[in-house]
Formats: sequence, structure tokens, C-alpha cells
Amino acid sequence: MWGGMSSAVPPITLRQMRYLIALEETQHFREAAESCGISQPSLSVQIKTLEETLGLTLVERGRGPVRLTLAGREVTRRAREILDATQGILDLSVTLTSGLGGTIRLGTSATLGPYLMPHVVSDLRDSHPDLRLYIREATPRDLLRELHDGVHDLILTQLPVSGATLSTARLFREPLSVALPVDHPMTERTMLNNEDLTGETVLSLSPAYALYEHISALCVETGANLSRDYEGTSLDALRQMVAMGMGLTFLPALYVESEIAGRARDVVIRPFRGRRFARSVGLVWRTASGAGPAYERLAAAIRTTAGRFPQLVIEG
Repeated sequence: MWGGMSSAVPPITLRQMRYLIALEETQHFREAAESCGISQPSLSVQIKTLEETLGLTLVERGRGPVRLTLAGREVTRRAREILDATQGILDLSVTLTSGLGGTIRLGTSATLGPYLMPHVVSDLRDSHPDLRLYIREATPRDLLRELHDGVHDLILTQLPVSGATLSTARLFREPLSVALPVDHPMTERTMLNNEDLTGETVLSLSPAYALYEHISALCVETGANLSRDYEGTSLDALRQMVAMGMGLTFLPALYVESEIAGRARDVVIRPFRGRRFARSVGLVWRTASGAGPAYERLAAAIRTTAGRFPQLVIEG
């Protein structure tokens, strides 16, 4: 019901709004009824019912063309806005069931988003012009909490992510390469393996990042020393600490491609285990959101973009 109207008064309907707009456009009850595909008496009854619901006179009744009152013109103007918005909802529903559209709130890790999403957004602008991505960066732990809280519709993050109420779409595996100071003896090698890390100091991001657990486990396996004194707050900070000779680190392929390859001269990058040391990246969303088909299509679009990077191994 509308406002404080009595429960005996019927609500305003979209059909009544369309009839009123038709009446304004044709200025004739019969022609308005024909354009709406109903009889003239039916249209007249609906207009009268609308007037009674609103407590307003919308139509000047008399000889000659039908004219709307001031109230009728104002109601018609607002009715057009409502019908336009309603059509927008219908269009969106078609888009969401047959493609991608609307606004999607995507959370992403700072070690992923800046180096992948600009390429994805550029491609989506061409392939899915009705889609708007609202992208927000956070640490993986915050991303997962905010996903459960509804801050994000879905998140782009390192896998695995556990949760019985969550769905996952794998996107790709991203190799992690070793970053060395330019004067380090191992820069003479074309590829590094486990034994090369034994006794070396390895720098990492803080434990708030999934990458920390990945690198920490490798250090235990290889006998490397994970630095507890310096924990980077960004991949750039890690690179700068390596450049100052404070240790080695591992950097993801997309970061290397974006910030180092052919540009930076402060560190040297070497593949590790023939690029088999990698992290798995995917999209995660709440299963109950009901938007799984749309998010699967978004995952497919991201895989297409990621496929342009030969360093990545596409999954899913």
C-alpha cells in the first residue's frame, strides 16, 4: 500500500501508469484504449480508480480532446520515470541471465588487482559494456571477512579458500620467481632450485597475506631463513629491500611483467623450479547469492584476458 492509504483502496499499478501516459499522448480515451489493447470502458475505470487512490483529479472531463490537470501532468511525469526504471530492471534481468551487466563489487588482494584488473577492465569494457566493476583492495583475510559480511559480491584471491557456504572458480596458476640483488652470485644462473635457497635470507609480505604462508612453507622445505625482522607491506617494498641487499624474495609473474620486465634495473629475476613454484588464483563468492552463473561468466572473461600472458597457466 502507498503511504497512509486505507487498506480498502487498491494500490497504484504499473498498468494504470501506462494507461495514464497513453491518455496524455493520444488526448483521447478511445485511442488510448486501442493503443493499450483494452476496451475504452476498462481504461476509463482504471484511470478513475487511480484518481480515487491518489485523491486527485488527473483528467479534465468534457467535450473535445482530453486534457490532464496540473496534478495529472505531474503524476504522468513521475510515472514515466517509474516505468523507465522498471524497464531498466527488466533489461538488467535479461542481461544478467544471458550475459554480464549491472554493478559487481569485486574485492581483490593488493598483490593481484593492480597487475591484472586494468587489463580485465579494458577487455570487459569492449565485451560487456553494460557491466560495471567496483574494485576494492584489501588483505586476503579482510577480503574473506568482508565477503561474508556482504561488502563484496565476490573476491579475486589466492586459493584455496575454504568455506561450506562459498563457491570458487579457478582462474590460473601464477609462477613465483626469485628476485635477487644485482650483485648476488646466483644472478649468473638461468634458473634456481630448492638447494640454491639453503641458508639464504628470504623476505616476505606480512602474515596477513596468503603469499606469506606459501613462502614460509617453502623456506621450511629448502632450509632458507625467512626474515622476521623485515616484513614487506607491498610487493614494491619487497623489491626495494632486495635491491638494498637485505635478502631474496619471491615475486608473482604479473607483478614482474608489470613493474620489472624491461623496466626496473634494481633487481634480477630468475625462474624457480622451472616456473613450477606457483600460486593458484580464483574468484570466490557466497553460494547463496544466486549469481553463480554470472560470476562463472566473469571468470571465463578473466581467463580470456589472462590467456594473453604466456607466464600464466589457465585453470578451470
